[in-house]
Amino acid sequence: MGAEHDHGHGGRDGADRHDHGHGGGGHDGHAHGVAADADRRWLAAALALICGYMAVEVSIGLAVGSLALLSDAAHMLTDAASIVLALVAMRLAARPARGGFTFGLKRAEILSAQANGLTLILLAAWLTYEAVERLISPPAVSGAPVLFTALAGIAVNVAAAWCLSRANRTSLNVEGAYQHVLNDLFGFVATAVAGLVVLTTGFARADAIVSLVVVVLMVKAGCGLLKESGRIFLEAAPAGVDPDAIGDAMVARPGVVEVHDLHVWQITSGQTALAAHVLVAPERDCHAVREDLERELAARDGITHTTLQVDHAAAELLTVGAAAPSHPDGHCAEPHGAVHREEPHAH
Repeated sequence: MGAEHDHGHGGRDGADRHDHGHGGGGHDGHAHGVAADADRRWLAAALALICGYMAVEVSIGLAVGSLALLSDAAHMLTDAASIVLALVAMRLAARPARGGFTFGLKRAEILSAQANGLTLILLAAWLTYEAVERLISPPAVSGAPVLFTALAGIAVNVAAAWCLSRANRTSLNVEGAYQHVLNDLFGFVATAVAGLVVLTTGFARADAIVSLVVVVLMVKAGCGLLKESGRIFLEAAPAGVDPDAIGDAMVARPGVVEVHDLHVWQITSGQTALAAHVLVAPERDCHAVREDLERELAARDGITHTTLQVDHAAAELLTVGAAAPSHPDGHCAEPHGAVHREEPHAH
């Protein structure tokens, strides 16, 4: 059996023990965050638009007794809260890693996205209750104020959505705020239709029906945010990334005998990380194989944040037809996930 070499075995939640064990030449060039200064300006502009119009809409909604307007105003309140959360999370995520927070506070952005999704769901539940009550006993609603206020709201939300679209929406945090505003825009369009129906036909239940349409949009967006943020918190592989395919591609590289303990997860939006234990043929240079794997992962899958433990394979692992050793030299007594193994004759 060849000599064993431990090349940079790093834990998923800790820093690497050796510089050469971290793939991609360190953190340079990683898409670890958003363009903070530019994005903060766009988010602040959207926040100012929303807060100003929300105050106007609440006043009119109370004056004319429109649930559709009040529901839109409540939704705008969550829009404002989502943008504030996004701004705070961006500040926290920009702080350097220190102490026990070896990745810094980058997942503060994912907490913000999850909070945005949850508020959409809770607000949808409240609006459903109110809308059903108004379907049973519809109050008198003045159509003209509802129509004109909703048309003005469409213009404000188009401007706010445009501001947020200029920010980096690859961040789930920014995407959460954008989804809030976009759903509010759809809600205003529906409210304008309700106002027109009430104005032309006197059908007061249109106001509550439109509120239920807004609820459907809110639930859809909220569930999407909770699903995506939940995947990150559960450290699942990013959507569209197949860890088994990555493992098969790694073990197909020259000199690689086996890949196990393969983990692919997201630290935060746009920052995918990979860790694996790689066994190579005894005659191969462990450093050269690791560097080849890092280049392949970066080129094939766009993963540059890697931690690879590279060791020489045990002699019995290279025997044709032999079963893989359970834990050669104490390594990986209980490997996690699939074991990717090349045929011994390939080396």
